[in-house]
Amino acid sequence: MFKTRICELCGIEYPIFQGGMAWVSDYNLASAVSEAGGLGIIAAGHLTPDEVREQIKKAKERTSKPFGVNIMLMSPWVDEIMKVVIEEKVAVVTTGAGNPGKYVKSLKEAGIKVIPVVASVALARRMEREGVDAVIAEGMESGGHIGDITTMAIVPQVVDAVKIPVIAAGGIADARGFLAALMLGAEGVQMGTRFALSKECTVHPNWKKLYIKAKDRDTVVTGKITGHPVRVIKNKLARKYEEMEEGGASAEELEKLGVGALKKAAIEGDVEWGSVMAGQIVGMLREEKSVREIMEEIIEGAKRLLSSHCQRFGG
Repeated sequence: MFKTRICELCGIEYPIFQGGMAWVSDYNLASAVSEAGGLGIIAAGHLTPDEVREQIKKAKERTSKPFGVNIMLMSPWVDEIMKVVIEEKVAVVTTGAGNPGKYVKSLKEAGIKVIPVVASVALARRMEREGVDAVIAEGMESGGHIGDITTMAIVPQVVDAVKIPVIAAGGIADARGFLAALMLGAEGVQMGTRFALSKECTVHPNWKKLYIKAKDRDTVVTGKITGHPVRVIKNKLARKYEEMEEGGASAEELEKLGVGALKKAAIEGDVEWGSVMAGQIVGMLREEKSVREIMEEIIEGAKRLLSSHCQRFGG
């Protein structure tokens, strides 16, 4: 029922991507999502090329289905990581924090689908001219690094601006969000926060507990003056960040405060002085579920919603 160009493009059953979250999206999570019919994505993040290769090999041991790697273009090893994904014949590469234009030709020649994250119509159009296969239009409701346009506003504008498939991201966690994205013209969705609270995700238990406790207003955007705003759950680090911003701290001072903070929370479990990235839908999450349960709830829930609305409105 929900077969789109994204399914055909990536060789997946359902048009659902798992977001590439640094220190969170490893081979365990990625392989589980791919096995459940979506596209699992390993986050290269701050990993070295050798670590990325190891993650890819372990994912291949867990699944024979397509999966992807998310590459942050600000990584000091970006050139080497691109070589690794080509050598390992990864199915899909998603990118963030920059323009992947210089890598598109070599990736596509290797048979890899290139799908960058965009936060504006202008960047989406530019990416289409560069020859990418699709784009992920991400709204500011997302966790982690964000733009300044909401998902409801950015997705239909990007859909109208390009001919390639568009995947919606930001503020999506259930069947309602999935269907809403499709109604906006997207041909798939990407979810990060929802999959971070899955049984297969190996992020620290303290991170997951904070997700479950979070309410609708418990995220905040920090780092606006650095040019790299980030949505996180409010904690001591976030409050300190806000205090320093209000006090006129320089971008350099703020960047220094955030160094290593994501790993501190995701791996070491310090959810007070670490950076706990989360989307605004985190307040909807109340329990940890398996990836397969999450996928089935979305797809089966979407079918029921469509059926009930057709009956309600006489369709």
